[in-house]
Amino acid sequence: MIASFWPFLIPVFILLALLLLLVSLNLLARVKGGKYVRPIGQVLMKVPILNRQLQKASRATLERQNPDLASAITKLERSGVQNDPQRAQAALSRLSAAERRAWLDAAGEQGAIPEAQNRAMRRQQAKLKKRR
Repeated sequence: MIASFWPFLIPVFILLALLLLLVSLNLLARVKGGKYVRPIGQVLMKVPILNRQLQKASRATLERQNPDLASAITKLERSGVQNDPQRAQAALSRLSAAERRAWLDAAGEQGAIPEAQNRAMRRQQAKLKKRR
């Protein structure tokens, strides 16, 4: 009688395991600003199906929180700025003022904007900051 009851509990055990996994990820995300979840997310991004879903969720969240930044990132990705700094500069000039301001703020927070190495570059960065 009891032996025939265990196969019916398998879905319950699977659901409990998934719930435990989600609770543990939630707790890790709350510790030190998600410091311990980032490596797990990077591993999950290597799975193609999960990568697409995570990118879609990230983009939707960004569009809700900061539509100007989402628009700027979409335009920059479309122009292929990841590998070519000259193309990135040209793409930045095509952004609207609000989009450029949002992108520069986000890039400054992430540390993506390197420090200028010579006086001309420092002046150019100062102009960009002044425009904001």
